Amino acid sequence: MNVKQLVQHYRDEGISRVKLGVCDVDGVLRGKYISLDKFASVAADTSGFCDCVLGWDMDDQLYDNATFTGWHTAFPDALYRLDLTTERRLADEGGIPFFLGEFVADDRVSLHPVCPRSRLKSVLADLAEAGYGARIAFEYEFFIFDETPQSVRDKDYRNLTPLSPGNFGYSILRTNTWSDLFNEFMDYCESHGFALEGLHCETGPGVWEAALAVDEALAAADKAVLFKTFAKSFFQRRGYIATFMAKWSMDYPGQSGHCHQSLVDLVSGEPVFYDAEAQHNMSKLQQHFVGGLQHHLNDLLAVTSPTINSYTRLVKGAWAPTAATWGIENRTTALRVIPGSARSQRVEFRIGSADANPYLVAAATLGAGLAGMASELNPTAPVVGNAYEVQDQLPAELQLSANLRDANRRWLAAELPRKIFGPTFVEHFGASREWEVRAYEAQVTDWQLRRYFEII
Repeated sequence: MNVKQLVQHYRDEGISRVKLGVCDVDGVLRGKYISLDKFASVAADTSGFCDCVLGWDMDDQLYDNATFTGWHTAFPDALYRLDLTTERRLADEGGIPFFLGEFVADDRVSLHPVCPRSRLKSVLADLAEAGYGARIAFEYEFFIFDETPQSVRDKDYRNLTPLSPGNFGYSILRTNTWSDLFNEFMDYCESHGFALEGLHCETGPGVWEAALAVDEALAAADKAVLFKTFAKSFFQRRGYIATFMAKWSMDYPGQSGHCHQSLVDLVSGEPVFYDAEAQHNMSKLQQHFVGGLQHHLNDLLAVTSPTINSYTRLVKGAWAPTAATWGIENRTTALRVIPGSARSQRVEFRIGSADANPYLVAAATLGAGLAGMASELNPTAPVVGNAYEVQDQLPAELQLSANLRDANRRWLAAELPRKIFGPTFVEHFGASREWEVRAYEAQVTDWQLRRYFEII
């Protein structure tokens, strides 16, 4: 249907409004309701959204160090357009339509220099120019608590009651006990266009892991962004709360946001990572893709581990990589090559945490892999066994930054981020990470009080 037909279809249904969302730098969906008449006027054109959503943090605090937007620009409207292919019907809201949007440049045509979805589309255009398309799938771990948004604040985020107690990964007992909730959640995800191919209990109290079905890269990133927001609203509407923090407690493993990736030839449609004659079925292209990821991973770490909290997860022996390592079916490495058939041969990016922006993770990893293929970079020898035991033998450039400040310095100094994302985004995102570091360092923590209050 064209826009006129679509609007008339909605009128015939009795639909009077539409909901839309755009993704900010932190991966948070921002949006609003618009009337059907307003939708009719913008669906085939652009409209304006205050660009403060690109100039503030997740607490709506305005960056004081950004040049792209701020008080000095007076926060004008940024143009956005709706992607009509992203329509979902909201089951909890009587089936009203929901659309994802993206910011566009002032010429109403060019990709926006700061919008995360636009930055991924730019990388995908580069990939297509090289003759390839990407298929990816995200999987997320998240903790669920028998709490509400108000109760966690009243408790100051301490002594929270998890949905279920104890460590019980892959538990049939828990999925039997909570089967109504598990099944309702899977049905909910499917009905909203981000179906799960798997859902199970992970190790830790009240922690689940959801694997989203594979799709073309932009659609897969859209689904990941929607999944994180809609999963939270699903549980909050039922009296619970879910968190996608990288690590909410040092007593339990962190929460990952792994990303499985493969490439296809755009002309033939055939996968290009598979070679039946090669060791582990790894084609030369897959080797160079892995080489690019490994070589550039540290320069892109600020995007794939974007918060202060992200780095509490990246510690040895905690099911998260701490160096740019790779291996065959090795879950202790940063990059896990998964041999299989032509359709299933892929690489799993295991550095990413659940708090990262899916658009930026996809753009960073695909951009690094493309750079590796263009330069025919080869990875180091694959790690066999425990990567934590051998990682210190790797060159210094393959050791990961241990905190957001150091990761951000590398991000701002490296060449590849500017090639992948463009200089405007690199500077703006770097300013946002510097702001995040300063916001953290301006706090007196409970640890400091317990450590120093009396004794020092």
